[in-house]
Amino acid sequence: MSQAPLNLREEGRLRVLQALHRTGHSSRVELVRRTGLSKATVSTLVADLMSAGLVREDDEPPGETRRTGRPAQGLSLVPTAAYALGADIGHQHVRVVLCDLLGTPLWDRFVVKEVDREPAQTLDLVADLVAQALLDNDIPVERVLGIGTGIASPVERSGELGRSMIMSAWAGLRPAWELERRTGLAGMVTNDANAGALAERLYGVARDTGDMVYVRLSAGIGAGIVVDGQLMLGARGLAGEVGHLLAEPGGRICRCGNRGCLETVASPVAVAELLARSWGEPVTPLDLPRLVAEGNPGASRAIEDAGEAVGRVLASVVTLVDPELVVVGGDLAAAGELILAPVRWNIRKHALSLGARQVAVVAGELGDRAEVRGAAGIVLSNAPRLLATAASAA
Repeated sequence: MSQAPLNLREEGRLRVLQALHRTGHSSRVELVRRTGLSKATVSTLVADLMSAGLVREDDEPPGETRRTGRPAQGLSLVPTAAYALGADIGHQHVRVVLCDLLGTPLWDRFVVKEVDREPAQTLDLVADLVAQALLDNDIPVERVLGIGTGIASPVERSGELGRSMIMSAWAGLRPAWELERRTGLAGMVTNDANAGALAERLYGVARDTGDMVYVRLSAGIGAGIVVDGQLMLGARGLAGEVGHLLAEPGGRICRCGNRGCLETVASPVAVAELLARSWGEPVTPLDLPRLVAEGNPGASRAIEDAGEAVGRVLASVVTLVDPELVVVGGDLAAAGELILAPVRWNIRKHALSLGARQVAVVAGELGDRAEVRGAAGIVLSNAPRLLATAASAA
């Protein structure tokens, strides 16, 4: 998404909008401190932004109670001033969410879909869901800042999907551009685990955590790694592909072409296939939550074993990047302590001792919405700049 240079007035609006976007609730006095602008300039800019329908006055913000005189007037962004869409494209599903300016979901649809071999049909489905979201909520396309996409594939810095055996039919496609063409909305794209990491950091259990690892245990396994507040992407978008690290020497051949990858032993698909072979009857990933809830000993053991494998692999990641927090998301996170406990134990056993003792391992707060909310979040993270420019044109 290209960004034109801002003039001085737009730069001032940007600073105010960034401060409100970051804190959620502020006052003119606090904005002066946060932006470095003069009191008169902040007052003028706030008046402009209120006239544009972007900022509103509300209750007194936390920490602004005065001992004498009038209380500070609270300010916040108008949630309905703009919207963003997010799309989560997994191996076996498509999900689309419509969020307001603060990231609150207003509309959410999940569709089971075989994605890997059908890129055009999948993108058409996303576009149809986008159109339905706007229609159902009576929102004109002009009020939407864009659509972010999280996809279960490596994403190069150019926005092109990496040429690998993972979703090979999609290799070379540019999903953001494809969705722009289909919807008329500005598009952005990232790997789905990166989207999940962003969502948990913006809205979930990792709020404001500067160094974290988010691991997604779903049909594909991947990690979003945040260091000093920035996502690690890698030269070719492959940073965090922990699902294709060695977990079982001499193990099964993975779809990436290697043998014994973590994904072949710890994904819900792998766990279900293991149980099906052991029991001689069909078991699908969708059966796992029920089996765990029933206390099935075989399913419980298989998920604990998966947690051990995840923990052994993450121990190396913890030693290398030294995070404050490891967040476990994706389908298997619903197993709770059944999978979290062996992940913790194996990190502590195999990682460098100081880091292993201090890192916390927790389940994500956002569940199966993490990736789609993070996809919308990559658009909303750029909202202050987009709105600062739009306010000038108003």
